[in-house]
Amino acid sequence: MAEPAKVAQGSGGSMLTDAKGMTLYTFDHDAGGKSACNGPCAKNWPPLMAMADAKPMGKWSVVGRDDGTKQWAYAGKPLYAWSKDQKPGDTTGDGFLNGAWHVARP
Repeated sequence: MAEPAKVAQGSGGSMLTDAKGMTLYTFDHDAGGKSACNGPCAKNWPPLMAMADAKPMGKWSVVGRDDGTKQWAYAGKPLYAWSKDQKPGDTTGDGFLNGAWHVARP
């Protein structure tokens, strides 16, 4: 089984991207292996969704969401895209919300 995200080189070094090359992010408010970004937050920060039968591998894990779906996490941190990034390599969400959002790094 392939890993759910890729490693790409960006201006700040290595970063995780989705299958389309879009930057992935982590959120400081997530805790205990659970996503704190639901509802309107998840519209702006779409989760990196996992299939219902997805299995953890290495540093990759699967966390449950409030709506019952599953999301990929890396090193225990759920992963998200940012709706305002326009093209692969954009990192416009880094530092958003008083620094609560960060580019996901391997």
